[in-house]
Amino acid sequence: MDATLIALGALALSGALATVAGCAEDVESDVGSQSNPNSQVQLAPQMGNIHRYFNKAISGEPVSYGLYVAVAGTVAYAIMQMGVAPILALILGAGVAAFVHGAYAISAYLGRIVGQSKNFGQPVYWDIVMSHIGPIVGHGFIAVFCMVLMAYLANAVLGNPFPLPLIALIFGITVGAIGSSTGDVHYGAEREYQKYPFGGGVPVANHGDIDVKAEYGLRNGMDSSYFCVRVGGVLTGLCFGLIVFLDGWRGVIGDVLQGGNVISASIISIVVGLIIVALLAIANRKVEVFARNKYGPYTK
Repeated sequence: MDATLIALGALALSGALATVAGCAEDVESDVGSQSNPNSQVQLAPQMGNIHRYFNKAISGEPVSYGLYVAVAGTVAYAIMQMGVAPILALILGAGVAAFVHGAYAISAYLGRIVGQSKNFGQPVYWDIVMSHIGPIVGHGFIAVFCMVLMAYLANAVLGNPFPLPLIALIFGITVGAIGSSTGDVHYGAEREYQKYPFGGGVPVANHGDIDVKAEYGLRNGMDSSYFCVRVGGVLTGLCFGLIVFLDGWRGVIGDVLQGGNVISASIISIVVGLIIVALLAIANRKVEVFARNKYGPYTK
């Protein structure tokens, strides 16, 4: 029972870390205009919209965050093999990943904007680089540290058989995929495509036709993050946190009910997982119907 309580405690901590990581990842992607449809600012100059967004959308969030967290996990694993305390190793690993993140963000911005300056007249705003790189790297460090700590708990406490760098890679890909999907309308379409009606998504023909005027002056990535942190970041964090917690919880429940029988515990875990998925699908449908009835149906 003591081992079960320790596992539940580690699982609860992992869920909390995942929630924080998801929030930080979402805000970071808003500042850097990497998430879809934020990434569509890359097409704005072609549409005649000169902007002051920081844009680093070269690879998708699953790819980039898989890289960052895997770097952190690999460095932390190597340092721990040298006898360094795990928490210090995890911090150092996340710090190295933050430097990688910053280098990638600056090179991505300069490469994309310089490529558009000649043909479409998009200027390179150095003040945008200097004002945005801090929040990008800072929020990225928080997200990466939380995930590499989750990976360590999964390996050292929860019994995950995979090595720390591989678990870190999987967590990075997962949070990037969630950041690119969950709550997209809350950190893209609502803010950058306000001239278009809510609820219909952003048709491909309208990509890049963004609003560039903010409440004061020209809009930038900081304006997006101030707006989106209220809903988009929360939704992303809750989604990632629930995935981590519920997925681990069903495994712990299976072990408790079967008292160590691996095969029976696995079957129970699968059944519990299917029940959770079914309940979430029903809840999702009810929320969507409620929203459509309240705010208007789909239009033809």
